[in-house]
Amino acid sequence: MLEPKPALSFHAGQFIELTAPGVGEAPFTPSSSPYVEESMEVTIMKVGRVTSKLFDVRPGDTLAVRGPYGVPYETDRYEGRHVLIVGGGVGLAPLRSLFLALLHNVSAYKKIHLYYGARTPKDIVYDRLFKEWGKIKNVEIRRSVDVGDKNWKEKVGVVTVLLDNLPFKPKDGLAVACGPPVMMKFVTKRLLELGFADEDIYLSMEKNMSCGFGKCGHCRLGELFCCKDGPVITWDRIKHLEDPFV
Repeated sequence: MLEPKPALSFHAGQFIELTAPGVGEAPFTPSSSPYVEESMEVTIMKVGRVTSKLFDVRPGDTLAVRGPYGVPYETDRYEGRHVLIVGGGVGLAPLRSLFLALLHNVSAYKKIHLYYGARTPKDIVYDRLFKEWGKIKNVEIRRSVDVGDKNWKEKVGVVTVLLDNLPFKPKDGLAVACGPPVMMKFVTKRLLELGFADEDIYLSMEKNMSCGFGKCGHCRLGELFCCKDGPVITWDRIKHLEDPFV
């Protein structure tokens, strides 16, 4: 939980640069609601030098934050439509901000569909929150794991199995996806097979982001820079690339 001074406002899909003292900085997409300005939640997985250092931070410590940066989700375009959110693994963390933003005005959408896949039941992010979310009117929850256990009663298989038997017609909705590159690749392929329009598939392309300004070039994706022109990018803008998920 961060409490920026002064308060830092953002839109769902934008990201911040968070500094680990003495180590460096890294980009993170807030996982809290953009409608709560006095504080900000960031969900962190311990995978490198910066995130390892951030795990040593204690309540009350001071951190440097800059941002927000990037292009947010076009939530105005979502009104009156079905919104399908597909997350894989820790890719649910940045999608949580969008989900909470949509819940702020849940009646504006035909229905919100949150589909999530993880490797095992123990790897599920926000596991305790799913039961609460499933009770919300106008929300549908589906979950799957690659490998289940004796207590798992939901779907088993990769996240694309959740896209079978959609309860709405693709022309009446749009899809948002975030997760590991290979998951994004096959989710996009399946969404196209189902009939979603190219411009209605929103992808969170966060890989290799660094500076936040489009200057370092690390996150270049064809003629786009994920940090400046994204990270939220619709499929029609990158479908011409040989493999945008590499």
